[in-house]
Amino acid sequence: MSLTSTAARLKRYGIDRYMLLLAGTIIAATLLPAQGGTASVLRGVSFWAIAVLFFLYGAKLSTATILAGLTNWRLQFGVLACTYLLFPVLGLGLGLASAPILGASFAAGLIYIGCLPSTVQSAVAFTSLARGNVAGAVCAASISNLIGVVLAPLLVALLLTTDGSVAVNPDAVWKIVQQILLPFFAGQLCRPLLARLLERFRTLVTVYDRAAILLIVYVAFSAGTVDGIWSVAGPGLIAGLIAVVIVMLALAMAATLALGRVSGMAGADRVTLLFCGSTKSLATGLPMAGILFAGQDVAMIVLPLMLYHLIQLIVCAALAQRAAQTPDGGLFATP
Repeated sequence: MSLTSTAARLKRYGIDRYMLLLAGTIIAATLLPAQGGTASVLRGVSFWAIAVLFFLYGAKLSTATILAGLTNWRLQFGVLACTYLLFPVLGLGLGLASAPILGASFAAGLIYIGCLPSTVQSAVAFTSLARGNVAGAVCAASISNLIGVVLAPLLVALLLTTDGSVAVNPDAVWKIVQQILLPFFAGQLCRPLLARLLERFRTLVTVYDRAAILLIVYVAFSAGTVDGIWSVAGPGLIAGLIAVVIVMLALAMAATLALGRVSGMAGADRVTLLFCGSTKSLATGLPMAGILFAGQDVAMIVLPLMLYHLIQLIVCAALAQRAAQTPDGGLFATP
C-alpha cells in the first residue's frame, strides 16, 4: 500500500497529518523535553503565540454570520445547554467516579473537559460534510468560545475541589482576558482591514494556527516529562483514561441526539447540535489550562483533553462521512 493511499485512508477516519504531528510532538517532548532557560524562552514565545492566534481568530470571524445565526434560538440554546449545563455535570460525575482509580490530576482533567467551549473549525467542517446548518454551526461555536473565555474558568473554579490536590490560579480570569479575550476583540476591530489579506493567505494562517497549538503541546508536555508525568501515568492508567474519555464522548453524543429529536429540530440543525454540542476545543483548552493550573501538573490535567480531542475527531469524521453518503441523512433524518 502506497503512502498516499495510506494517508487518504487515515484522513477518512479523522487521522490527518495534524493528528500525527500532535502525537509526534508528545513523543518529542517525552524524549527531548525543553528544560531550564530553553523552557523559559519557549513559555514566553508561547504566550505571544497564543495572543496572536486569538487575534487571528477574531479577525477571521464574520460578525454578520454570528448575528444571522442568532435567529435560530432553539439551536443556539441547545448547543449552549449541552456545552455549559450537560457537559459540566457529565465531567464532574465521571471525574468523581474515576478519581480513586485514575488519580486527582486525571479526574480534574475530565472535569476540565466538561467546562470548555466547543471546537470551531472542526465542528463547522464536520457539519458541512454531513449537510448540516453551517451558518448555525459557525454562530454556535463562535458564541460558545466567546462565552467560554469567561465562563469556563468560573465553572472550573466552582467544580474543582480546593483540598490541595488541584487548585485554580485566583488570577486566572484576568490573565485569560489579557491573553485570549482582548486579542480576540482587537482582531474583530481590525477585521475590516485584515479580512481580505487573511483570506488571501488562508493557508499560511492555518499553518500558524497548527504550529501554535503544537508549540503549546510541546511546552506543556516538556514540563510534564521533567516533573515525571510518565512515571506516574503507566500504560494501565492511560488505557483506563481512554476508556473513560470514550464513555464521556458517547454519553455526550447520545444526549445531543436525544435533545435534537425531543426538541423537534430539523435534520440539518440536529447535525449542528451533535458536532457543536459534543466537541471540545483544544485551541482554547490548552492555553487556558496553562493559566488556570500554573505551577501544577498541567500535562496530567490536559492529557484527558488531548485524548478526547483525538477521539472526537475520529468519531465525528466517521459519522459525518456516513451522513454524507446516506441519502436521507441517516441518524439525522427528520422523523
